[in-house]
Amino acid sequence: MRRLGYERFGAQGGDWGAAISRELGRAHPDRVIGVHLNLLPGAQQATEPTEAELAALGPEERERTLASWRRWAAWQRESAGYAILNSTRPQTLAYALTDSPVGQLAWIVEKFREWTDSEELPEEAVDRDLLLTNVMLYWLTGTAGSAARIYYERAHAGSRRAAAPAQPSTVPTGLAVFPAEPQVPLRHRAERTENIVRWTEFDRGGHFAAMEEPDLLVADVRAFFRQLREKG
Repeated sequence: MRRLGYERFGAQGGDWGAAISRELGRAHPDRVIGVHLNLLPGAQQATEPTEAELAALGPEERERTLASWRRWAAWQRESAGYAILNSTRPQTLAYALTDSPVGQLAWIVEKFREWTDSEELPEEAVDRDLLLTNVMLYWLTGTAGSAARIYYERAHAGSRRAAAPAQPSTVPTGLAVFPAEPQVPLRHRAERTENIVRWTEFDRGGHFAAMEEPDLLVADVRAFFRQLREKG
């Protein structure tokens, strides 16, 4: 950013970009003015809550905690296979995906079906041509393997910080929450590691917010940084 002429800047991210943007702010609080996320790794209820945990929460947050756990447990039970393969045998998988355009299509479109705010078909949430273009970029460039390796490299890096931040971030952070996101964030957990200054919950949209609901996401990003600017 300095080479581009910016001494101070903001960051925004979802999915892997959320972990990267969050870490960027934590590591460089003197230069990052704020971090806007539409997913916060580690903010979901990743283990079954105990009675003591639930008793310490208000009624609304208690119900949200249970909902967060149920959704995360279902994801681990039914949807985590791709991550396990990517984390353990990315090169073996890459040969299959690179050899078959139908395989590559199915591998990616299934995630759009599962993670978007759609009832039956992913194109209810994301334009079909945009979805096919997304898949085509992997196919034409032969990058199934390199796309998968980030999972392997994180799993073998000896640190779980990207998945569950252990060090707090002091940078002002905004979170846009979309209802079909596989991870249901909990504010009381998020505030343990983040300096949350904006928390917006939407009534539609899912994991691919920038593709599904770009107007909602862009408006929230603008409002977040406007809020920081007005506060000096």
